[in-house]
Amino acid sequence: MPHFEIHVTDSGRAQSFYKGLFGWSFSAMPGGEEMEYALIEGSDIGMDHGVTGGMMKRMGPVPDAGSPVRGGTMTFDVADCDQSYAWALANGGAEALPPMDYPGVGRCAYVEDGEGNIVGMISPLEEAQHAN
Repeated sequence: MPHFEIHVTDSGRAQSFYKGLFGWSFSAMPGGEEMEYALIEGSDIGMDHGVTGGMMKRMGPVPDAGSPVRGGTMTFDVADCDQSYAWALANGGAEALPPMDYPGVGRCAYVEDGEGNIVGMISPLEEAQHAN
């Protein structure tokens, strides 16, 4: 099963950011207390959805804001890319790539999450959603 991890310095701040942006919830992983590891649940993330996620304490310094991509990026579906992008900027995120239309795909944007990670959001074209 695919699994992704988000590395953070301030777990509380990061969890609030992702809860507001994608509606995710977090629970401490049994046995993961020392690593400060939380499991992520969402409408399309968790054991019942074919992909799992976790948030863990960063094991080093936070990359400088605005620096090149410093790891994998994650992109998740949102109902309204522009609305989610504006929410992210108003709630501690920073611009990485503003919303743009991609023919045959949808509208996509990327933000920095305030923890040194870049996360993407996409509002897929309706026909792209039905093609899968």
